[in-house]
Amino acid sequence: MLEIQGQVEARLKELDIRLESLPKPSGNYVPYTMMPPIIYMSGVTPKVNGVLQYKGKVGLDLSKEEGYQAARQCIINQLGTLKTVLGHLDRVTGIVKMEGFIHAAPDFYELPYVLNGASDLLVEVFGDKGAHARSAIGVAALPGAAAVEVELIVRYE
Repeated sequence: MLEIQGQVEARLKELDIRLESLPKPSGNYVPYTMMPPIIYMSGVTPKVNGVLQYKGKVGLDLSKEEGYQAARQCIINQLGTLKTVLGHLDRVTGIVKMEGFIHAAPDFYELPYVLNGASDLLVEVFGDKGAHARSAIGVAALPGAAAVEVELIVRYE
C-alpha cells in the first residue's frame, strides 16, 4: 500500500480507499505517457491485488450496480498509478477526459450509469477538478473478460 500525504489522499482515507502501486501492463505497452502538463493513462480493468474482480457482460452476467462498482475500482487503480507517478495526488489540477469501455450485453443501454461509478468517485475525491469530458462505449469483449476498462487524460503541475 502507498503512504498517505496531502488533501486528496486524506479524502481517500476518509472514504476508506487504499491505493495500490503501479500495476504491471498485461501487454506490450506502458501504463502512462507524460507530456507535461498532461498524463495519458492506459486503460485499466477492475483488479484488486492483481486479481480481476468483475468479469462478464454487464446486463447479462453482472447487474448495472456491479458495473458501477467495477468502474469505480478502475478509477481507484488509476489513482494508484497517478500517486506512484506524481508522488502525491494534490499535483492533479484536472481530469481532462475519461474513456470507459463497458463489456455489455447486446441489449444493455445504461452505459452512462455504469461509467458514473468512475465519474462520481473522481468528483468525490477531487471536487471540481474531478469534473471531466467522457465517452461511455459498449464493447463485445475486454481483456480477461473484464466488465469495464477505463482510460484517463489528466492535467498536473
